[in-house]
Amino acid sequence: MPTLDVTIIQPDLHWHDVGKNIAKFDQTIRSIESKTDLVILPEMFTTGFSMDAPQLAEPSDGPAVRWMKETSISIDASICGSLIINEEDKFYNRFICAMPDGREIIYDKRHLARLANEQNHYTQGHSQVTFELNGFRICPLVCYDLRFPVWSRNQNHYDLLIYVANWPNRRHHAWQTLLRARAIENLAYVAGVNRVGIDGNDIQYDGGSALIDYLGQDILDLGDQPKFASSKLELDKLKSFRKHFAFDKDSDKFKILK
Repeated sequence: MPTLDVTIIQPDLHWHDVGKNIAKFDQTIRSIESKTDLVILPEMFTTGFSMDAPQLAEPSDGPAVRWMKETSISIDASICGSLIINEEDKFYNRFICAMPDGREIIYDKRHLARLANEQNHYTQGHSQVTFELNGFRICPLVCYDLRFPVWSRNQNHYDLLIYVANWPNRRHHAWQTLLRARAIENLAYVAGVNRVGIDGNDIQYDGGSALIDYLGQDILDLGDQPKFASSKLELDKLKSFRKHFAFDKDSDKFKILK
C-alpha cells in the first residue's frame, strides 16, 4: 500500500534575510520527530515575496539550493519550495524539490501576479512538471497558478497537487476555496503551503496552509499561526475513489496553447 508522509511548514518569514530564514527552517525540519518523505516550504521561502530580484536572486547552485540538497540527504526526505533564481541573467520564481537520491526537480512559475507587477521582474515558465515519490505522481505549482484551473487540470498525470504560496489575507477566502475546488475537480490530494505575518511591504498573510483530500475535506489545516504538521497520504484510497467515482471519464478534452 503506497503511502506518502507529508510535512507542511507555515512560517513567519524574515524579510529579505536568507540566512535567518534558512536557519529557522533548518531548526524546524530537524525537530520533526516522525519520519517524513516530503517537506513543503512556501513560495520564496528565503526572502518573502519580493520584486527585488537583482539583489536577492541566487544561481541554481547557490547557498539555499545547496542547503536544500544537503538537508534532504541528511534527513532522507525530499524538501521543496520556491525561491528567486538567476539563470543566464533572467530571474525566475522557481519551485525546487531536492531529493535524497540527488535528483533535483524544478518548475518555473507560469502565472506571474499582475497585481504585484511580478511579470515585470520575473521570466514566465512555460512547462508543467511532474515527478514521482513513493509511487505518488506529484505536480508542483506556485501561488497565482491556483487561480487558473486549466493549467492545473489533471489529465491522469498526478495524484498530489502542490501549491506553494505567499497568499495575502485580503484574498484569504479565495485561497481556501480554490484549494478545495482543485482537489475536488481533479480527484487528487492537494497541499497548499502559505506563510503568516507581515512582510516588508506591510502585506499581511493569514496562513491557511492545508493538506486536503480528493473530497475537498481537510486532512490538516494549520490555521493562522506559525507551525508545522505532518500526515500520511494513502494512494490506494485515492485509486479506489477514482474507480468508483470516475468523474474524469466525462471531462472535456482540451489542448493548452503555449
